Amino acid sequence: MSTPLADDGAPDQRLHPWSWLFVLLMQLRQFLLPLVALVVFGGRGDSDQEEMWSNLAALVVIVVLVAVSILQYLTFHYRIGRDAISVRSGVISRNRREIPFARIHNVVVHQNPLHRLFGVAELRLESAGGNRPEAEMRVLKLDQALALEQLVRQRGQQQVASGDTTAVQTPDVPAEDVLLQLGTADVVRVGLLSNRGWVVVLAAIGASYQLFPRGAVDDAIEHGGRQAFGYASSLHPATWVWVVAALVMVIGFWALLRVFSVAVALLRYHGFRLTEHERRLTVASGLLTRMRTSVARRRIQAWTLRETALQRWFNRRHLRIDIAAGVSTDGERRDLRELAPLARPEACNTLVQHLLPELQWPPAQWRPVPLRGWWRLCLPSLVIVPLLAAGAVWEVGPWGALVLAWLPWSALRAHRTMAHMGWHLDARYVAVRGGWWQRWWRFAELDKLQALRLGRSPLDRWLGTSSVWLDTAGANGSIALCLRYLPEAEARAVFEQLNAAFVKRRPYR
Repeated sequence: MSTPLADDGAPDQRLHPWSWLFVLLMQLRQFLLPLVALVVFGGRGDSDQEEMWSNLAALVVIVVLVAVSILQYLTFHYRIGRDAISVRSGVISRNRREIPFARIHNVVVHQNPLHRLFGVAELRLESAGGNRPEAEMRVLKLDQALALEQLVRQRGQQQVASGDTTAVQTPDVPAEDVLLQLGTADVVRVGLLSNRGWVVVLAAIGASYQLFPRGAVDDAIEHGGRQAFGYASSLHPATWVWVVAALVMVIGFWALLRVFSVAVALLRYHGFRLTEHERRLTVASGLLTRMRTSVARRRIQAWTLRETALQRWFNRRHLRIDIAAGVSTDGERRDLRELAPLARPEACNTLVQHLLPELQWPPAQWRPVPLRGWWRLCLPSLVIVPLLAAGAVWEVGPWGALVLAWLPWSALRAHRTMAHMGWHLDARYVAVRGGWWQRWWRFAELDKLQALRLGRSPLDRWLGTSSVWLDTAGANGSIALCLRYLPEAEARAVFEQLNAAFVKRRPYR
């Protein structure tokens, strides 16, 4: 029988004594709606006895949740060894999990306002490709969580002081190199140059439909609109007044979106700080909920630079990375994704060059994509817009033909997008760029590529083009790493070059 990795004489340790309270609050959040429904609707019986039984049932459920939370605290133990962490948990079914330090790709130290009030934190250990963390420790003292994070960084090189079962003993954390730091003005600029305000608007619309009876929101909007337009029509305003009023409403709504965007940015990026120590990156940010995530540089699979037209006018860009780690089942973003929420292009390029010193970024020369067949990018508009215009003319008359004004813009955007597309390939990395109104650059080291595919659609066969699709571990988002619309011979040559790089690639580092 082999000895577990973490069995080297280290003592078992428990979570913080108040951890059961945080587990209870998490469970109550999941059962909140059923409990409210049980108390409210169960208390509408014809007799006091029925109301008493419904209240008693709700009380029993709460007592059970409290008992389960306490049992989870009593049965959760962890042990920090030289090379791994051992976690034992379970009330009825006992589980033991051995987590080698080398397997941990991402460490998250999470603090919501309640955590900060009690001086504790939640620690999550992430591995590549998992839908759940390898271990979730709810909750530890803040100094324990930071010390354990430091142990993971050092890959088990630190030793646990014998006989101490209350805290992880590590040397003083060495100073970290600050790669990027955002002040309050920078975070406000992130909000002003982004469209995060739509998150608040869409969330408010969704909440209104959930909280109010079905149809009540639609009826309120319709009734309010009729009253407003009826009152305005009674004043008999001139045409220019209608135009000015419409412009004021559009500007007001845009300003409100900026306010919401700034609020969301402050909540998420306040105190943003990107640091590096021993080839490991750490990002800490958040106003109310503080999040500290870290990842080893070798875990980075791909890089993405993006800029909207508004950001380009203010000389700003956004830098994201893909890492080989999963997303929780509830869709919560746990891993490190953003290295620079907003920074100058020179700062983004400097950051890339620092983290990838063996690469030349940006490339000295981009290989263009032939403009032949640029119209394929506006093909959906060429089909859909005339149909919409025909329907509009049928409904509102000749004014409906104004829908066709979208076609020149669509053609211009397609032509400029194809003109901006390009790619670069050398012995170390592959890069693509695209977009026009909103531009992006995406690249990855050849050692990180996981899959390679040469694709041709019926339109490609007609135009004599092909696309080379590349994939990396942890790939996500709407931008694919793909060399699109290359001449067939050129695409096959690129495919063979990449395939040869796959054969002689050096071991994963």
